[in-house]
Amino acid sequence: MSSKYPLEQLKQIKDKRLQEAEKILKEKKELLAKEVEKLRVVEKERDEVLDHRIAKLTQLRAGLDEGINTDKIQQMKYYLKIVEEKLKVKEVKVQEQQKHVQAAEAKVEEARKELVKKQRDVEKLDIHRKEWDKELKHTLEQKENLEGDEMGASIHQRKKKNPF
Repeated sequence: MSSKYPLEQLKQIKDKRLQEAEKILKEKKELLAKEVEKLRVVEKERDEVLDHRIAKLTQLRAGLDEGINTDKIQQMKYYLKIVEEKLKVKEVKVQEQQKHVQAAEAKVEEARKELVKKQRDVEKLDIHRKEWDKELKHTLEQKENLEGDEMGASIHQRKKKNPF
């Protein structure tokens, strides 16, 4: 077709914004994956401390059943308090990391919504382009038909004037 699409520059801008939105979404997903991995690590550390606490409690109970001396019991209780504190610290780290994961998830969702919006903008322009192309084609066909009709009429007039 001979005419250039009037919104071509806008289409290019919208396409570029769509590509940027796709890139941003990918980056946000990667950040989320990193935050989830960090969460797994701190959960594992917390679980190790929890397991250690349970083992020490079991050891204390066994010691009480065996009738170990009071000093040893006091040492074990003191050590259990230290383990409890360490467990609380690990639990706080887990909760903080869960907040980071939730924030990253929110950013991914926001980027996904932005991507969908950009996709709609591009789709609207694609639909407009198809309609514009269809109208242009129809207009060109009408012009060609009109020119053909005019040429046919002019040939007919010439033949009428000069039959030979």
